[in-house]
Amino acid sequence: MPKVSLIIPCYDDGRFLDEAVESALAQTFQDFEIVIVDDGSTDPATVALLDSYARPRTRVLREPHRGVTAARNRGIAEAAGEYLSFFDADDRMQPNFLERTVAALDGDPALAFASCWVRLFGGEEWEWKAERCDVVGLLHDCSVATAALVRKRAVVEAGGFDPEMELGHEDWDLWLSIVGRGHRGVIVPEVLFWYRRRPESRSTVADRGGTYLELFRDRLHKHAALYREHLSEVVWLKEAVLGHQLREIANAERESAWMRDELGRARGELDGVRAAIDRRLRDDLARAHRDVEALHRSLSWRVTAPLRRAWELWRRSRS
Repeated sequence: MPKVSLIIPCYDDGRFLDEAVESALAQTFQDFEIVIVDDGSTDPATVALLDSYARPRTRVLREPHRGVTAARNRGIAEAAGEYLSFFDADDRMQPNFLERTVAALDGDPALAFASCWVRLFGGEEWEWKAERCDVVGLLHDCSVATAALVRKRAVVEAGGFDPEMELGHEDWDLWLSIVGRGHRGVIVPEVLFWYRRRPESRSTVADRGGTYLELFRDRLHKHAALYREHLSEVVWLKEAVLGHQLREIANAERESAWMRDELGRARGELDGVRAAIDRRLRDDLARAHRDVEALHRSLSWRVTAPLRRAWELWRRSRS
């Protein structure tokens, strides 16, 4: 019985799958299985890859295309591990991801999940360093990575992934369902996971204006009791975050004004240097002209004229 089951839903992502699986196989903690759930892929290359996919401790389950929530739920049902990680086919794990998150859960039986900081790559390049994952923090924002290590019993108790959340934020909904039942988690303050952000990915689409509001309405309706219970704390946290963002904007505007002033001064200095160089060049050129004219009027120039003509004739004859 493996300690951990890594559940990888795969829909037409065969071009990334090997990279994801290799990062799992390179883990410093090796007591795991990999459960790939083919979500009815139609891409010929992906289908061909999965038809003969053979990697250590890896098995492939085939499903008709019903979406990522159904694929993950099939993986949950088939998983043998005590701990689960929902690892997308286009992402990567740092070699010590399992070592650090397993240690967190093993060290505190009261923890239901262990998340971490995340490095985004692909279409975006930045680090996501969430700070809190308690019920108020999760009502305010999704601060838990999709791939966070979680106890299987907590996921089953929460009912797994809600198929009604197929549009997006289904992981956020799951973490809310888990903490709403009194469980708690932890964020390991290290970048242990790499999340590929693509313009067409579900997470990118889900975070866009109208879609985000639609998903927020569904989440608010489903977890209404939690929102009512913690409303004042969530509003306070949102105001604190908004205030911080407004201060950052104000600071950025002040820095922008300072930079504009500095740029204006630098341009003025540059114009002064250019004018000085132009004057120096003009003076040097006028001096050179005067020197040439003086040379042409000199006695030595007139005396040596026959020699110069003889040299020119000789040079032409040689060529």
